[in-house]
Amino acid sequence: MTRMALAALVCLVVAPAMADDWPQFRGANCSGVSLATAALPTHFSCTDRVKWSVKLGDGIGCPVVAAGRVFTSAMIDEKTVGLVALDVATGKELWTRSWPIGDVDEIHHTNSHASTTPAADAERVYFYFSTLGMVGLDAKTGADVWHQPMPVPYFIFKWGAGMSPVLHKDLVLFCQDDDLHPALYAFDKRTGKIRWKDDRNDMAVNYSHPVICETSQGDEIVVAGTGLLIGYEPSSGNRLWQARTLLRNIKTTPVTRGDTVYISLQSKGIASQWLASIDRAETGNGDNKVTKDEVQAFFGKRPVPEAFYTKTFDRGDLNRDGVLEGRELDIAFLPPGNAAGAAFDAEVAEDEFIIAVKAGGRGDVTKTHVLWKQPTKHTDHIVSPMVVHDRMLLIKSGGIATCFETAKGTSVYGPARIRNAGDYFASPIYGDGKIYIAGENGNIVVLRDAPELDVLAVNDMGDSILGTPAIADGALFVRTRKSLLRIQ
Repeated sequence: MTRMALAALVCLVVAPAMADDWPQFRGANCSGVSLATAALPTHFSCTDRVKWSVKLGDGIGCPVVAAGRVFTSAMIDEKTVGLVALDVATGKELWTRSWPIGDVDEIHHTNSHASTTPAADAERVYFYFSTLGMVGLDAKTGADVWHQPMPVPYFIFKWGAGMSPVLHKDLVLFCQDDDLHPALYAFDKRTGKIRWKDDRNDMAVNYSHPVICETSQGDEIVVAGTGLLIGYEPSSGNRLWQARTLLRNIKTTPVTRGDTVYISLQSKGIASQWLASIDRAETGNGDNKVTKDEVQAFFGKRPVPEAFYTKTFDRGDLNRDGVLEGRELDIAFLPPGNAAGAAFDAEVAEDEFIIAVKAGGRGDVTKTHVLWKQPTKHTDHIVSPMVVHDRMLLIKSGGIATCFETAKGTSVYGPARIRNAGDYFASPIYGDGKIYIAGENGNIVVLRDAPELDVLAVNDMGDSILGTPAIADGALFVRTRKSLLRIQ
């Protein structure tokens, strides 16, 4: 890689990090981009080019790497979640911490209770679990440094918790947009003290991580949510600006380049989700209406909290007949004043699009800072976009790639198949001129980074992959549901 190419890549990542570290979900600034110049493999498998492989309990969180250590979460047994630290070079276990998961709700079969990704630096590793809260541990020994209890999140859908901490300077950022206590937290990295907290009760359930934008007025924390993209002031947590450009909920994480935020989004709407998940479930009656009895039957034996009904169901039940139907469903599960994209699109927003928004504004920037918006039928509701070399790559379930240029969002290529049909939960990552895309079926597709689709290899790892791999120390770190492998 030339010095000029490397300099261009540096511009893609805002948060400072050592080039050989991968400190959090999707690496520096959640970008999925590695700045390292070491050669990375094209052809490999679960046995070929594997320097080491370690068997672990079930998990779908991503591996992270910092200061010669790799960390990942795993289920120790059905009632215990663990955090494991391994030596990057050898795979030798350095330490393992474990915690009882306690009384937890049922989750979707594709999820795992070991679903979150830790964040790490040279001194500490930061780990979240729904019944534990946030902990800061000594990276060398695993000993407790601090523990900050948090409200246990509640999800009426059985997706479960899936958010992970993100680092910015001396802060640990954590966004938990659940059905009862949605909030954005900023913890002090050294003490665990909550520096500030933003109440996000104007949100429905979201799974998008905070990212950092570098503007002429300084760094901004940008978080996507229900209907809104919000820019925060890092030291105070004050909301600086908002763009009413999004939809009912978001599971993808934006990518930033300079002062621009790039987002891919697919959302069918709250009403359709409730009807599909509750009314048309085995426990529902398929009449295109939702009652409290159907909600409780869907959720199971554990009583649905009354606070959930008060916050949502009762708000939408306009005629007080105990039934939600039609417009009442959206009113129930969209907070007042947040039309989730309708104000931006005048009528009904497209349910799939890519968008670029310029950060650095103040107040409502919906009409002033949206650089472009392109409807597309090839986004994914889970897989985050990849932005590198002025191109935005999307991977959709089924193994479909589309690529757009970042200046105006116009098409570069696709939709095109990447030779691996199936579901995708991991997001693409970039290193050494190649893009790695891990599928749930255990295959990792390798693309050449180019303005046309060029599939270099499809590599079978022999086990399902839902966590995004990491790039560090001249190697790929791949977390399958049962193992962690170093490939180089």
